[in-house]
Amino acid sequence: MNKKSSFPAFNSNGLLVALFIVLSTGLWANAQNNPVANPDATVTSGNARFTVLTPEMVRIEYSDKALFEDRATFAIINRNLDVPAFEKSEDSEYIYINTDKLSLKYRKGSDPVTHPASARNLSVTINHNGREVLWYPGKPDPLNLKGTCRTLDSSNGDNKRSELENGLISRSGWSVIDDSWTAARPDGSRSFALQPDEEMGFDWWAERNDTNALDIYFLGYGSHYKKALADFTKIAGKIPLPPAFVFGYWYSKYASYTSDDYRNIMADLAKNDIPCDVMILDMDWHWNGDQNDSNGRGGWTGWSWNTKLIPAPKGLLNDIHSKNFKIGLNLHPADGVTQSESPEYFAQMNASLNGKYGDSNNIPWMLDNTDFTKSFTSTILRDHESEGVDFWWLDWQQHLTSPYTNGLGETFWCNHVFFNDMVKNRPDVRPVIFHRWGGLGSHRYQIGFSGDALINFPTLAFQPYFTATASNVGYGYWGHDLGGHAWTDEMNANNPDLVLRWLQFGVFTPIFRTHATKDSRIERQIWKFSNFPTMLEAVKLRYALFPYIYTMAREAYDTGISICRPLYYDYPDGEEAYTYEGEYMFGNDILVAPITEASSNGLSTKEIWFPEGNWWSASTNELIEGPCVRTMSFTQEQIPYFFKQGAMIPFNPDVVKNVTERPDGLIINVVAGADGESSIYEDNGNNSDYPDNYATTKLTGMSKADAHEFVISPRKTVGKVSGLKDARAYTFNIYNCKAPESVTVSGNIINADAYKYNPATRTLVVSVPETDCSSEIRVIVR
Repeated sequence: MNKKSSFPAFNSNGLLVALFIVLSTGLWANAQNNPVANPDATVTSGNARFTVLTPEMVRIEYSDKALFEDRATFAIINRNLDVPAFEKSEDSEYIYINTDKLSLKYRKGSDPVTHPASARNLSVTINHNGREVLWYPGKPDPLNLKGTCRTLDSSNGDNKRSELENGLISRSGWSVIDDSWTAARPDGSRSFALQPDEEMGFDWWAERNDTNALDIYFLGYGSHYKKALADFTKIAGKIPLPPAFVFGYWYSKYASYTSDDYRNIMADLAKNDIPCDVMILDMDWHWNGDQNDSNGRGGWTGWSWNTKLIPAPKGLLNDIHSKNFKIGLNLHPADGVTQSESPEYFAQMNASLNGKYGDSNNIPWMLDNTDFTKSFTSTILRDHESEGVDFWWLDWQQHLTSPYTNGLGETFWCNHVFFNDMVKNRPDVRPVIFHRWGGLGSHRYQIGFSGDALINFPTLAFQPYFTATASNVGYGYWGHDLGGHAWTDEMNANNPDLVLRWLQFGVFTPIFRTHATKDSRIERQIWKFSNFPTMLEAVKLRYALFPYIYTMAREAYDTGISICRPLYYDYPDGEEAYTYEGEYMFGNDILVAPITEASSNGLSTKEIWFPEGNWWSASTNELIEGPCVRTMSFTQEQIPYFFKQGAMIPFNPDVVKNVTERPDGLIINVVAGADGESSIYEDNGNNSDYPDNYATTKLTGMSKADAHEFVISPRKTVGKVSGLKDARAYTFNIYNCKAPESVTVSGNIINADAYKYNPATRTLVVSVPETDCSSEIRVIVR
């Protein structure tokens, strides 16, 4: 039973703020994004306020002025959750708040923070692994499982490990989000308030009500890591589903490419049968205004086309689109808008701003201000988007905090503005940007650019751990420079083995993008490598995986659990799940252990931990019974990835050249011998209304001693989805299977020529003819 405090939930000023937030715009009308907590969830005692958000999570505020914050912040945008059951009681000295998961004790009238840190004024106890654990403000957490960091610039081996910020889960059983203004993020920025701005059309930064107030969230989830992350996205916002095209291959290289170079690259990709979906134009697309520079480039920032390299930009972008590529342009905006680089844009913005900023030569970068932002977006962004730019790459490397607004993080704020500008001004498409991590809350802007890592095997070896661990803060879409970015030495720069293994790792990451710096010694045109056929197989595997990847991406939106995730999410009691950090789960059903060391005579050995359950090695065609540790050998053509027994994993056929294609048939990979289920998720691919317009097809597998049964249920559609196939054929790859005595499809015994059995690999391939997607398909193997 909920027992309310006799104190008011918030003061009159807070009530006015709450009403303004709820009523002023539609932004907060969605119940999922209402920063004002249900009054029944709050307990106020003098200058302290406690909000019980879930049985495991409590917000703790303390303000000497009794000014509490009911607006959103950079980290937290929703506090209006279902009120959990809790009891509040008090005696002459303390207030007690108890849920079925935690107990909070607060000394009335005191500041919860003591110096030195102690439990004297405030403490929370939880039960973790059968023992009582005590927390108090300021208690260190040496067992935190970490989150991520702003960049892998200069990453060499695991030298970035020490820069990883604390994550939302810990082996201590608890973690803390310190959202106080006084708590500086690693880049020196602060968590401002967010409030709707009718003029901008989206929420804008604002000073906190009390910049000295304590504002922390205690998370006491024990080893229930997935629940902690799911509940985090309830208060911090969902992980948006990116458009489908981002899961294809991105061609990218920092180079002074001409229009003809881009056209030749597209021709070479097609000639070499390389699927590709995204073409990135790095910074040399823009002009810098230095007439003495033969390339027309002399600095990072620029907004006008470099016509020495690209004389007819709209024609080039049209040609790129005609080849079914999406286009992203690189930006380094910190130097503002100069007259020498962009005389027309400078004149337009200067006129719209009435000369308010800067001088006769430069309008400084002042994204802090609404008038600058409106002028910039309406003038420059709209112009280039009308030419054909699909999304922006915010390669922010300059000052970390604003020189104009104390504590405003440039990285986070650029991400927030660019993403929400797309939400507002391009409502017909799904918003997406490519950017750097800017602290908690950055997951709402999806895709991260990890930065300029050095080219060597030790640096590659760190990236599986880095990518999976970022899911501990909901940042599930890191995109790396596959192949590495910066020159290390002659031995590593274009080492075919290293580039191949980086590419194979990239197949099982959220974003599949090759890239490197502007160095003629570094090659990223994979068709020029001696082992290109093997690299091509990796690219094709990525495209085969798309139906599974996209389904898992939708699941990340629904659940808060990212595609790449550490093994301890599913196996928190296994010590190996923490120590074998180079392994991770790729979605629900694929275990990946990338090769990250140089081979010997083309062969690589790797020690791999297999968790509880059985795992089918897709490369070596064997079933491995876990838990166990195995040392396995792999040729350069083989990638250590393993299907969970019982899984039903959808693949594209080999004919797919763009992930947005809808092939006539799909492949279902099944590991027989255990029950399981999964699904196929589909939508329009780039529609902003995907939350309520999609289709799912349930896949179910059942195994008995004498038969295996696999069911594709009728497709279910929610809302409106266009372009779906009305009928589809399927090919079942059934692994770990004995030679069949009979095979039936939807009640009909099929002839032997409709299936093939390979005794060497124990694989049965069953072809199911094109069937209406509204009908059930049932395959039984006896």
